Amino acid sequence: MTPLRRFIDRLSRIRTDDDGQGLAEYALILALIAIVAIAALLFMGSQVSDKLSIIGSTLNSVQN
Repeated sequence: MTPLRRFIDRLSRIRTDDDGQGLAEYALILALIAIVAIAALLFMGSQVSDKLSIIGSTLNSVQN
């Protein structure tokens, strides 16, 4: 095998070696979902807490 052919083969392997790219993309998507969930809880936390309190008191009154 000639040195030029080995060099071309090595370059072609470098371009197709993107196994870590998919993992990084999934990590970015997961981080974005976490940020959106935290922001939603910060803005709507009191409303959600109020609704859960109503549901809890209703379930408690039914149980007694």
